[in-house]
Amino acid sequence: MIPRDPPFSWLMNANSALRVGGLKDRLTSCLADTYHTPNGPRCMILYAAADLIWASKIKATADALGLAARPVRTPEMLTARLADTQPTALIVDMDKGDEGLALIRKARAALPTLRIVAFGPHVAKELLQAARDAGASDVMTRGALEHNMEDVLIALAASSGGAPSS
Repeated sequence: MIPRDPPFSWLMNANSALRVGGLKDRLTSCLADTYHTPNGPRCMILYAAADLIWASKIKATADALGLAARPVRTPEMLTARLADTQPTALIVDMDKGDEGLALIRKARAALPTLRIVAFGPHVAKELLQAARDAGASDVMTRGALEHNMEDVLIALAASSGGAPSS
């Protein structure tokens, strides 16, 4: 069963920990090892965006932070990425619809502790609930992700493949 913390509690905890250095130390360690593991980057964030705008936003922000991020466009591509990386997180744009749900289910089945964040339009409450039901650890609106993109990516990178610690 996926832990059900209050919405965004992991992000709030991440922000607090960053201020006092906890996540900053973990992230520094993660970045130091990013390109030195046999199965690829240790702090890899995978993302599935429905369009080039969101793919570019996620990738550009990750690059600016020095984080490794790779796209997954299909469930088959996710399988390939999981075979050659050890991701810390998966971000899924729910505008991908059923394919987004399939990505969440496949990732959850392959890596039960993986932090999976689904995002979508604030008016798509049923779709965001479907993402949670499929196994997303957290759901966010597009606006929340855009506003908190740096903090979300830092928290996900520092989570080392599971839920960020409180």
